[in-house]
Amino acid sequence: MNRILIVGLAIMICIFTASGSPAAIFTMEIDDFNVDGSIAGFSTPFDFTAISWTTTFTTAGNHFYILFVDPDIDQNINTYFNEYGAAYGTLAAGQSWEIDEPGYVYGDSYANFLAGVLDNSNGVPSSAPDDVSMALGWDFFLAPGQTADLFFLLTEYAPSSGFYLTQTDPDSNATLYFSSTLTIHGGAQVPEPSSVVLLGAGLAGLAMARKRKVH
Repeated sequence: MNRILIVGLAIMICIFTASGSPAAIFTMEIDDFNVDGSIAGFSTPFDFTAISWTTTFTTAGNHFYILFVDPDIDQNINTYFNEYGAAYGTLAAGQSWEIDEPGYVYGDSYANFLAGVLDNSNGVPSSAPDDVSMALGWDFFLAPGQTADLFFLLTEYAPSSGFYLTQTDPDSNATLYFSSTLTIHGGAQVPEPSSVVLLGAGLAGLAMARKRKVH
């Protein structure tokens, strides 16, 4: 049994800006996670401006974690099928993503989320707006003694760096930004296969040199 600790779920709710003028209303329909094949959901408010998820893995071995979100922007004002998604930046090692209609009509993002494999594609670009859902995932390996911290953030503010997804409502001129990070701490570092080959070649060379010296 994998030992997984859900460290925290931070939620911030705000419907109006500091000036008092109306802001876009972000509504969460679904936020589920697939952790090593086990599916569960978070408890989130109906409306939000930012949500973060933090998860820690402590069991050695191979793992994968996918977070699926299906937010809408101003759905009561201009519906939810006028939105589109986009991806920015370069994927980190082991990271995957998908943007698509969630599967109510044609998309397969939720089905791929359940299967544990995202297809790194955008099925709802600006040229074909519809109901947008997004998913971000990580595949990683933990050596004994290592710990993995995963952090996900869905907010109206753009990340300063890294890979991220966006969901935009052109009628409201509002955008959501979905990003995540994986940090592995502690434990002995496992050498890359190329390093192992070089180490073996070096040891063999030392053995041959010593044999010549003896004779």
